[in-house]
Amino acid sequence: MSMPARVVVMLSGSGSNLQAILDATASRHFPAEIVGVISDKPEAYGLERARSATIPTHCVERSAYSSRAEFENGLEAAIDTLDPDYVVLAGFMRILRGDLPRRFAGRMLNIHPSLLPKHKGLDTHQRALDEGDIEHGCTVHFVTSELDAGPGIIQATLLVGDTSDADTLARRVLQLEHVIYPMALRWLAEGRLRSSGERILLDGLPLDEPVVMSADTLLG
Repeated sequence: MSMPARVVVMLSGSGSNLQAILDATASRHFPAEIVGVISDKPEAYGLERARSATIPTHCVERSAYSSRAEFENGLEAAIDTLDPDYVVLAGFMRILRGDLPRRFAGRMLNIHPSLLPKHKGLDTHQRALDEGDIEHGCTVHFVTSELDAGPGIIQATLLVGDTSDADTLARRVLQLEHVIYPMALRWLAEGRLRSSGERILLDGLPLDEPVVMSADTLLG
């Protein structure tokens, strides 16, 4: 039996997606384990989730560094101490512009609360409401140095319907995030999902568009 893939999770906040992945990896059949959690904020509740699960934690604060480049070097050093196979961004609220996305090309995931390429950046739920979107959701994608622009892997969709405020819409989308993020990580750790040059392959076939799954399918 092969060893589980080593995963580092990076976060800035509550870590609910970390918890979803922790719950998934608790199964002895899951092909990955979280070997460390890194945050740029010492008060991030996600660090407490990690400590409760006896997972090593590191805090790399932006204010401790004089430049973005030095900060990213600090992140890289923290990651290297954990020797991961994959890096998962779970609400990490910093844009990575330096060497990290290149070093972990095809091995670094992010989840974004919109149906990319729509609504890159922040305030996605309010923007979806303001634009009258019929459908909304979330996207797991590979990370590149361009914000929210890496190749998409899987999207979960829901009908906005009569949802009238961004907080309610955010809660609905978060439920979907907690399902598809562990799913994408499993595909990656199992070797079903991989990057081959500029192409993404799933089960050996080109993945030119993300796999799309509806809330009804995912949540029953």
